[in-house]
Amino acid sequence: MVELPDPATVTDALRAAASEEKRRVLSSFFKTGPGEYGEGDLFLGVTVPQVRRVAQEYNRMAREAGAWQRPSRGAREEKPSDAAAVAADEQTVCALLRSPLHEARLCALLIWVDRLLPARTPLAAREHIYRLWRRHTGCINNWDLVDLSTPQIAGGYLLAAGMDDAACLGELEPLFSSENLWERRMALLATFALIRSGRPGATLRLAGRCLADRRDLIQKASGWMLREVGKRDEALLLGFLRKHHAAMPRTMFRYAIERLSPAQRAQITAP
Repeated sequence: MVELPDPATVTDALRAAASEEKRRVLSSFFKTGPGEYGEGDLFLGVTVPQVRRVAQEYNRMAREAGAWQRPSRGAREEKPSDAAAVAADEQTVCALLRSPLHEARLCALLIWVDRLLPARTPLAAREHIYRLWRRHTGCINNWDLVDLSTPQIAGGYLLAAGMDDAACLGELEPLFSSENLWERRMALLATFALIRSGRPGATLRLAGRCLADRRDLIQKASGWMLREVGKRDEALLLGFLRKHHAAMPRTMFRYAIERLSPAQRAQITAP
């Protein structure tokens, strides 16, 4: 049986893919300077595709070690999970998520996201990963970590659990009402999965509550989600904009109207 990699082994794999030039670029891009939103974050200099490959390789070895099973169509027999391997796997992924290294935290999140890709993933497995994710939101502290994990982990769970919009909003309320920038963004990004399923209601409710939030990363997230609503229902987006455009922060409005034609934009302020 394959031995499950420990956190140090996974981190070493990330270090092997790192570039000093990329480290400098990422440290600047993700605003790690004094007073910036990513202040103090430590980067190795690994790209997202490289981190994803490390996460996928970890999952391959975790399957071989009996730590988890990828649901497969028509499988006659699933290899049983090993309780000790399952416990060790959870400890490893959570240790990576608590790492001071940005790419290690990203790798932990992408390990979970990779496991949730199959539509046949059982609800119990989705909920377990979601609850672990919720317990570690303090470690998910930059926009890429939020954006690359939240729709799949949080949004995917809300959909799989069959929650209606009211229940989804109730589940997300502790995040949305948080003073923490990243938790507030998580609530918005969780609704992306609902938008993709033709359910924009929760997004519109939360976006309407973002009008007084002047933080750039919240304006961008709320405007982005509104734009996604408009991709699927332009009339719904235009109705929201006509109602709220006078109070909308500039960045939120700019992101929301990005895909609208000049004629559609003119409708927003038309009497």
